[in-house]
Amino acid sequence: MPEFDPTEFEIADLGPKINGVDDVDDLQEMLELEEDGEDRPPVKTLIESRIEDLEADDEEVDPETVDLTDLTIADIANMVRDVDDVDVLEDLLEREEMGKDRKGAKTQIENRIEAVTGGDDEDAEEVEYVPPEEKYPDLSHPTADKQYVEAVSGETYRDMWVYCETQHGELIDVSKEMLAKARQLVDDCNDEYGGDEDGNPEDVVAVLIGDDVADLAEEAIAYGADRVVYHEDERLARFRHKPYTEIMCHMERDWDADWRDYHEPRYNIFPATDNGRDLSALVQGELDSGLASDCSDLYIENAMISNPAKTGTPGDSKEFERILHMPRPDFSGFEYSTILCIDKPHRDFHPQGASVIPGTFELPEPDGDREGEVEEHDIDLPEDWFMTEVTDHDTLDSGVDLTGRDVIVALGRGIGRDPTEGIELGLDLVDAFEDADLGLSRGVITASYQFGGHVEQYVTEERQIGESGQEVEPPLYIAAGISGAVQHTVGMEDAETVISINTDADADIKDYSDYYIQGDLFEVLPRLTEALEQGGLAAAVQEASDD
Repeated sequence: MPEFDPTEFEIADLGPKINGVDDVDDLQEMLELEEDGEDRPPVKTLIESRIEDLEADDEEVDPETVDLTDLTIADIANMVRDVDDVDVLEDLLEREEMGKDRKGAKTQIENRIEAVTGGDDEDAEEVEYVPPEEKYPDLSHPTADKQYVEAVSGETYRDMWVYCETQHGELIDVSKEMLAKARQLVDDCNDEYGGDEDGNPEDVVAVLIGDDVADLAEEAIAYGADRVVYHEDERLARFRHKPYTEIMCHMERDWDADWRDYHEPRYNIFPATDNGRDLSALVQGELDSGLASDCSDLYIENAMISNPAKTGTPGDSKEFERILHMPRPDFSGFEYSTILCIDKPHRDFHPQGASVIPGTFELPEPDGDREGEVEEHDIDLPEDWFMTEVTDHDTLDSGVDLTGRDVIVALGRGIGRDPTEGIELGLDLVDAFEDADLGLSRGVITASYQFGGHVEQYVTEERQIGESGQEVEPPLYIAAGISGAVQHTVGMEDAETVISINTDADADIKDYSDYYIQGDLFEVLPRLTEALEQGGLAAAVQEASDD
């Protein structure tokens, strides 16, 4: 029998498990089990790809004799990574040019040559700059007519701007979290670099847009801002794409304010909320820069870059200062990528922009003794910025905030056998605690489960924990039927004590658990609830763990 039967797992849980299998025979048996069972094409593709990778690893490829026409560009990139002989690399380059002459393949070989030689070619020439309008005279892309498509270099940038979202006339928690993190980043940056290029300390600038937001300025300063810029208008009481974008861009780029003696901010930070995600993309696009969305950390360091598109000369390495490093979970949910937004010759990418998952950073205590400046921003808002009119609306509940709970019971795809009963069992356990609430993994939110009406109200995105939901750190976190993909664990890894329940003895969530119960949540949850009601949860957990 193979290591596991793929038909017993959801597709989302199989990626890392299959990639951990190194036996081709086991994989062949898994493929047969899947074909005889659910016969899901994505699962078969995963298994077949893993088999191909393992078989490819077993085949020795001789770069001196290999037929390049049989290789993909990715194959060539992997092959040349281990070649240190310049003569062999140059021969590969010549054979590619005589063969398929693929630009991507040649680039991979050329990059390897530069890496091996150390970029010491004194004759290397600076990459010639050709303005876009000359390089692409027939370009008809909409951005060709955009007012601000900046191809500038050497402009002045400074300060970290933080968009502070509000709800019901109050700063939401993630705004406070971002202000405190920005304070720490800017303080560290000032210590490291001695302030800006002129030696002046850089600031944290909070942005408030809405109706009656001036009253929140002092609170923003208490949480870390050096300066608060606000714009009030009764028409801005609810988030509006066009005016909010235009106002923030005008504040940052075009506002003739005495204190803003720079071209644009160095950094822009937004909350990864529904409105924050919208605004971050619109503002960063309008300012001709990039955006790393749904970040789970932020830090500022220098970055050594050798890409000629950034350095200007092939083979050269250049150290870029004050680069905002923006880690975020990959779309796979099992790895992290760190995004950098770096200038290149004749083209600046500022502000470096990120949106931050709520709960990523610790909610700080306000410092009422902090002092700062408050600036009112005022421009005319054209009527055509308000193309729609809201004639009626309902005010929803303030939402579900899991961040302050003592206990969170989180349910995952393990409830799939009977979704309604799974939610019921989770709620029973929640009710047995004094201060607890129900959380859900992304898999439950996105699945097409059918729930009974009496529990359907609990299955909402507001309860999602992880990369695109809330980040929590309760004293006790109970994860039932959750596999442990990074998309979820990023939201709960700082919990003090984690109890996990899963039928898989080697589920990834085990690495984050203080107590791991291998079992069916439909059997284990009722036992925990009963034990808690009798005052013996710890004993029940230990007993179940031992079983």
